[in-house]
Amino acid sequence: MLEVNEDSIKLREEVFAYARKRLEYDPAPLDGPQSPSWLREKAGITISEQGLGGSQALEIFSEILAPATISTDHPNYLSFIPSAPTEASKLFDLIVSASAIYGGSWMEGAGAVFAENEVLSWFAQEAGLPKSAGGVFVQGGTLGNLSALVAARNSASQRLVESGKELPSKWKFICSAEAHSSLKSAAAVMDVEIIKANVDETGHLTGASVSQALAAAGDGVFAIVATAGTTNFGIVDRIDEIAQVANENQIWFHVDGAYGLAGILSPDSKHLFIGVEKADSLIVDPHKWLFAPFDACALIYRNPELARQAHTQHGEYLETLTESGDWNPSDYAYNLTRRPRGLPLWFSLATHGVAAYREGVKKNISLAKEIADVIRSRPDLELVREPELSVVVFTKADWSLRDYDAWSNKLLARGQAFVVPSSHKGKPNARFAIVNPRTQLKALIEILDSMDEEG
Repeated sequence: MLEVNEDSIKLREEVFAYARKRLEYDPAPLDGPQSPSWLREKAGITISEQGLGGSQALEIFSEILAPATISTDHPNYLSFIPSAPTEASKLFDLIVSASAIYGGSWMEGAGAVFAENEVLSWFAQEAGLPKSAGGVFVQGGTLGNLSALVAARNSASQRLVESGKELPSKWKFICSAEAHSSLKSAAAVMDVEIIKANVDETGHLTGASVSQALAAAGDGVFAIVATAGTTNFGIVDRIDEIAQVANENQIWFHVDGAYGLAGILSPDSKHLFIGVEKADSLIVDPHKWLFAPFDACALIYRNPELARQAHTQHGEYLETLTESGDWNPSDYAYNLTRRPRGLPLWFSLATHGVAAYREGVKKNISLAKEIADVIRSRPDLELVREPELSVVVFTKADWSLRDYDAWSNKLLARGQAFVVPSSHKGKPNARFAIVNPRTQLKALIEILDSMDEEG
């Protein structure tokens, strides 16, 4: 039954014991995926009228299902953009779930919303935005970018209506040709045109390129997007140049910093982000490079009221919230029901202090430069681009995609590392995405050495 009884109390202790075991791994096993047929055979039927009982369900998860997932917090998980949550953030994620807090409105979650807003205000200050800036934690960068662009279009539409001008036949926004795939998805969802401006030879979107794209676009451009750390290379667009073009043309300026904007915390790389203080909106994903658990994207607006006008949902049952004048997080993005996903980051920041975060980010960037030097010293390896943040992309002479795949599978099979191949301009390559402060140079060198193994 669903009520608390002796069995549920026993299960509670078993779950706590498993969580403790997971936290005590040093590091967690890398593990790896299994086929649907293997999982069906090993796990059997798990959903039935009678149920398995909590102990058996937990055993199936711990012994079969969990080992069939890759531990994204492993120091040698170097693919895509990994995750490296602090223990404090993971522990508090347990508390958030155990507390059943609703994070959509001030009325129901004032204390939680206050704490989340403390984090948003801190990062807005780091970015140089005014004290009046604010926003919300959403699921991820895809939803963050979509919500910011919806607010941008709504703002542009309101300005045209108020001035008595006609709306364009097609709305458009401009971004880098190497921008994240979520922007293409946002354009499709919003039924707007995405204009991809060319980058320079080093992968940066420049103000000149944006100006050219804007001139060719005609009317209907409602936003210009700069990327603060591309996913594939970690390249930071020329933010200040792009901001100037956007501001001169009175166009909403959005910064997609899902991965890379955390780099602003390091004194060594802060200069790369000059101009972000001119943004109308920005995003940064704490589950990527701010050492928080999945899933959390900080979406921040220069003028939150413009976002509230775009996103507030109206309904008879919601009037007690929408007419209250309170700060309701659900009003600032394409969401209504939400958990207070910013709380684990708040707890970790409150526990460790910002200086520890600065050091962690700085360490990752330094490590990327160190392993780039090692790659540069090996005649059979070549950097595709010089690393700016913590992503290092390189090729091995005469290797095809089949070679990279075989090498990647070998690394994962023996639990050494997770390094899937990527590509650039149709050519395969290897890629290290370093966001875990526990990743070691020695381990990265051993991964490079494994490329020379036979078989």
